[in-house]
Amino acid sequence: MKLSRPVRRTPPETIIALIDVVFFLLVFFMLIGRMDATAPFEVRPATAITGSDMPAGGATLSIGITGTLALDGTEKDAPALLDALSAQLEADPELLVRINAHRDAVMADLLPLVAEIEALGARDIVLVVTPESP
Repeated sequence: MKLSRPVRRTPPETIIALIDVVFFLLVFFMLIGRMDATAPFEVRPATAITGSDMPAGGATLSIGITGTLALDGTEKDAPALLDALSAQLEADPELLVRINAHRDAVMADLLPLVAEIEALGARDIVLVVTPESP
């Protein structure tokens, strides 16, 4: 009985090794690369203080989810709110201004308001935050 050997075929080129090298390079460059712009000077971000009570007194500005405003529990439009806050700041230049914004409020409503309050002469503006409940 005569048996013939099967014809040897060259194995196909595998691309697996190339994929491994590409992913290795990707991870390498992600680890050594900078993902954000770095300031040309030292920047220390603000730190949150939890567990301590806020000082008593001051004015509380509330911002609703739709951008509605209230000062010390009374709903006001922006010009009336700024006028009332300006009067309070004239009476007490050391007035603490608390901003209590809804967590889903648009930042575009908050930031210009903070700039206007600073322009009125407010020295202390505090953004009230509440930690998530466990």
